[in-house]
Amino acid sequence: MTEPRQRPRRGQGELEALVLSALREADGPVTAGWVQERLGGDLAYTTVITILTRLLGKGAVTRERVGRSFAWTPAADEAGLAARKMRKVLDAESDREAVLASFLTGLNPDDERLLRDLLDQAHGEGED
Repeated sequence: MTEPRQRPRRGQGELEALVLSALREADGPVTAGWVQERLGGDLAYTTVITILTRLLGKGAVTRERVGRSFAWTPAADEAGLAARKMRKVLDAESDREAVLASFLTGLNPDDERLLRDLLDQAHGEGED
C-alpha cells in the first residue's frame, strides 16, 4: 500500500500573491468562485474566501455585494501594494528619521537618483 503524496506547503504569502495576481488579470470585479477556477481549482472555496478576507483586512482588495455573494477587486496595482507595505512598516517604527535614513543609504546610486527625481517632481522644484 502506498501512502498518498502530500503537496509541499506553500510559502507564507504565496497564496495571497496568487489570488492578487488572478484579481489583477480580471476585467473587473470577480467572485471567489472565479478566483478559485482561475487558480486551477485545487484550492477549496473556503480557502479562497479566507485569503480574500485576509486581503480585505490588509486593504489589498475591496469587495461589493452582488446578490448573495461578493465581487472582489484589487485595491491597487502591484506598485501601490508595495508602497502600502512600505508605509505600514514605516508607521510601525518610532524613529521614522532613522528608518528613512537607513533606507536611503541602502539604495544603489540609480535608485537614489530616481528617488531624488521623484521627490523633486512631487515638490515642484525648479518651477518659478
